[in-house]
Amino acid sequence: MDYLQDLFGVAGKAVLVTGGSRGIGLAIAEGFVKSGARVYICSRDPASCNNAVEQLRPYGSIAAIPCNVASTDGRRELVERLQRSESKLDVLINNAGSLWAAPLAEYPESGWDKVFDLNVKATFFLIQQLLPALEAAAKPEDPARIINVGSVNAISIPTHETYAYVSSKAALHQLTRHLASQLASRHVTANVLAPGLYPSKMQTATIERKGLEALVAPIPLKRMANDADVAGTAIFLASKAGAYLTGAVVPVDGGLATTR
Repeated sequence: MDYLQDLFGVAGKAVLVTGGSRGIGLAIAEGFVKSGARVYICSRDPASCNNAVEQLRPYGSIAAIPCNVASTDGRRELVERLQRSESKLDVLINNAGSLWAAPLAEYPESGWDKVFDLNVKATFFLIQQLLPALEAAAKPEDPARIINVGSVNAISIPTHETYAYVSSKAALHQLTRHLASQLASRHVTANVLAPGLYPSKMQTATIERKGLEALVAPIPLKRMANDADVAGTAIFLASKAGAYLTGAVVPVDGGLATTR
């Protein structure tokens, strides 16, 4: 076998990407599909799921399970439907997330709860429910992988008022470290992929308001993250090359959070 393929290959692995129908989730799903993995995506919107499947089907194995992972029933449906196709899960990528921005004096409790329920609570309980499938795939030399999509805004403080978002992502980073400690003996790793500025739906309004040049000016590498940046990092964490990493927070941000 080619050395690079052995080191970075993920062919044949069963991968679940939540929030996988667009943005960072779709980019990660595409990377795994094109690398030969069996990929499952979920999203609240069935139409978006179907569009993503049609987009990626020419490249490999892709299936969608429309559901709302923020709800108990949605998570149960996701796990049950996944179990019909897979007896084990090699890689769980928790990408589904929510953001709420409002001035401090006006920040609503409903917005806070919505963000924390999806970004932290749903992630924890989905991991709990899928742990048997992850353990079934786990081997000492090739652990099962949990990759939680965090944010560089949990590392450095943003200027925009997204109080629940940054707090939830910081909580997710710490939760991931705690899980890494607890699950290491079960040969399951847990790491954080922490993206910086990426042209997602969440960022559209900011890009239009401030302009791309102004947004990338503080970034040492002077550009936004792209699909290859986030997909490549996820594949690294899921491959043999990343098998000895656990409890790590990997900033994919062009140096922004780590140099300022």
